[in-house]
Amino acid sequence: MPYRRLPNTDQARLRTLRNAIAEHNKQTDVNELTISYKLINDAKIYLNNFEKTLAQYQQALDAQVSANKNYQHVLKNARLYISHFIQVLNLSIIRNEIKKEHKAFYKLNIDSFTVPDLSTEGALLEWGKNLIEGEAERMQNGGTPMFNPTIAKVKVHYDIFKEYKTDQRVYQQNTSRYLDIVANMRQTGDTIIQEIWNEVEARFANLPPYQRLKQCQKYGIIYYYRKGEKELTPANDNVESTVIADSF
Repeated sequence: MPYRRLPNTDQARLRTLRNAIAEHNKQTDVNELTISYKLINDAKIYLNNFEKTLAQYQQALDAQVSANKNYQHVLKNARLYISHFIQVLNLSIIRNEIKKEHKAFYKLNIDSFTVPDLSTEGALLEWGKNLIEGEAERMQNGGTPMFNPTIAKVKVHYDIFKEYKTDQRVYQQNTSRYLDIVANMRQTGDTIIQEIWNEVEARFANLPPYQRLKQCQKYGIIYYYRKGEKELTPANDNVESTVIADSF
């Protein structure tokens, strides 16, 4: 007899429970129920809740993915404007329009004309803040405003980036919350499925192997053959019937 194995995906769990409930609903004799009333009722309640939670998780994930597309565009713009501002600042210093020492206002290395690493979100937050505060401090010390881009333009894209980053974190937290709920529900579902399978197999334990296999599969039990194990066929039942008859 092949061995059974619990479903390993959410969709497989749903199919297994739906099969068991559907087969149970076909029975008309309440005295000959394959699955106990309490267990099938638990399965129906769980199935309904699990389906709703999976739908909520998918909605949260879809919202996160959709928002992330906009976020990536905003992120790209923020990086572009911050990088461009630093490049223009360096060019202004090379042309002697701004004193090299004034780079310290922006927390930039006064002896380096390379753009800092802006590959991470943390770096963008840090350098955007440094540029905005540095430009204000330079103005207070008699400097003239930078143009193309102005710090106001940089700040607009920087603030949009920060807002979208906050929103994206909320989307991620929402998705993670539903994922945790789904993960916790899986254990309950697997316990219900295992109990159903135990009752089903007990109910058909006296049937010949092939008939037992087919009856149990109707209730969603998933069977696997071991390596080298031959699949059960109606012939197995015929052989078993012959052996039983010969023993009398």
